[in-house]
Amino acid sequence: MVADGIEQAFIDIDGLQTFYLKGGDGDPVVMIHGGSPGTCSTLNWKHNMGPFAEAGFAAYAFDQPGFGRTAVPADHSMEYRVSHALAFIEALGLKRFHLMGNSMGAYIAARIALAHPDKTGRLVLISSTTLAPKGSPAAQALADKHNTELRGYEPSLENMRQMSAGTFFNSELVTEEFVRERYEMSKGPLYDAMVARQKVAGARSVVGDLDKLTMETLILWGADDRGAALERAVLLFEALPKAELHVFSRCAHWVHWDQAARVNKMVTDFLARPE
Repeated sequence: MVADGIEQAFIDIDGLQTFYLKGGDGDPVVMIHGGSPGTCSTLNWKHNMGPFAEAGFAAYAFDQPGFGRTAVPADHSMEYRVSHALAFIEALGLKRFHLMGNSMGAYIAARIALAHPDKTGRLVLISSTTLAPKGSPAAQALADKHNTELRGYEPSLENMRQMSAGTFFNSELVTEEFVRERYEMSKGPLYDAMVARQKVAGARSVVGDLDKLTMETLILWGADDRGAALERAVLLFEALPKAELHVFSRCAHWVHWDQAARVNKMVTDFLARPE
């Protein structure tokens, strides 16, 4: 389910039926979900689309190829997901926009900003080991362990419940409604797409290009993230020329759920600041 006032629509992107949400009017903010099993725009940004629209922004969120309600593509590579995101923004006719992504979605947001620095206003990057420098062996081992757990997921309500317990710090967020909605987005052709993504090359590192992201950037991280070590947030902060970093205690990977009200206020204030 989506909040009142949030529009749901499909658009053809490179021959792929692509589902997206749109709410509000004002400066565009494109929200990009991550890559874990069952993630999609309606679930990932459920607590954010409405408040962003109410704050005077035009909030957009879309399902990436092979996720949610978007069709399953023939190409499962990260490069295709990046090109699809770029084509989605172009199809909407957005001339200038802010970008907000979590996990792998933050990596895609950074790739878009690198491709179109002239069109990108500000960046919001949430909990992304795909984007951040690798850090110490312990930090990399933590990420590898978490990725192995995600890759080993097989669709069932119980498996989704267990996986989701690691997504949040606040266990009360792991409701039966959440588990079922995420499970429904992780089975059948969507599970097949997940398996196919595991067989292709992963995201190429852009650590060497982080200094080219000269737009103002807000990094959000959870101190209790089971896969993204805090040291990597600091390394990402140090690599970006105009970054701010906020770390939330009692918060895991989906910062924008665990600390939804604070994130919504912090990010909309950040995006609304005069240039």
